[in-house]
Amino acid sequence: MSFALHEPSSLSDAIELGARFGAEGRFIAGGTDLVIQMNRKRLAPRALVSLSRLPDLSSIELCPSGYSIGALTTHKTIERYPAFRNRIAMLGAASQVVGGHQVRNIATIGGNVVNASPAADAVVPLLALDAEVDLAGAAGKRSLALSQFLRGPGKTDRSSDEVLTHIRFKDLPPNSGTAFLKAGRRKAMEISIVCVAAKLTLGAHGLISGAAIALGAVGATALRCPQAEALLMGQRARPELFGEIARCAATECTPISDVRASANYRGIMVAALVERALVRCVEAVEEV
Repeated sequence: MSFALHEPSSLSDAIELGARFGAEGRFIAGGTDLVIQMNRKRLAPRALVSLSRLPDLSSIELCPSGYSIGALTTHKTIERYPAFRNRIAMLGAASQVVGGHQVRNIATIGGNVVNASPAADAVVPLLALDAEVDLAGAAGKRSLALSQFLRGPGKTDRSSDEVLTHIRFKDLPPNSGTAFLKAGRRKAMEISIVCVAAKLTLGAHGLISGAAIALGAVGATALRCPQAEALLMGQRARPELFGEIARCAATECTPISDVRASANYRGIMVAALVERALVRCVEAVEEV
């Protein structure tokens, strides 16, 4: 395995290198996904363009419109960020189960998104938050919804010269609660069999005024459940409703059978985890 390593000190230089090497080059941040693929000979880039010298992309900012997370922000930073341990707990909980401590100290949120694994844990709560991604390339800057950015297993809407710079999402309204649950053989250092992120906002008289349900490892990409979300709106939060919603969510995904679990088992787990996640959302609202 032979390649040239480039370490640009500016975003513009990184973009120029990405354009120069095209499909024969790869941007690298933490490298926890890319290096494994190279070692397994699934990828053999001629050039690696390191983004490690671009510190402007490694911070979390609370803006008037919500949160902006630099693509080089590590999972450990997200795990420890106060708002992602409390108000938006599902994001911190998802980052907390990405590998072990050593991995989370170097693996980045941008890498998790760009890798586009259907089972990428952190992508699922970002979908539930209606996140958008910012890209910068030779043709300029652009933004698009994360749901549009993800195209399939390992496939995104990113051009070879484009750098994912930030992930943005709005803050939650009052009386909101979130939850993230993952099914695997163990809590961390394991690819999800199923993972679920849920968000609920309770309005006047305790009626549900906002809802989001996202699933991972049960489709070609992480996905939302629009039918189940619509059924929640305007309803009073109650256990029997959540069971109905969970069964609906299970019909909105297309799991496959593989070495980790059968499609049937994944469908059963979706229903179980969605119901549990919705209950936890309500508990989170009541705890505030």
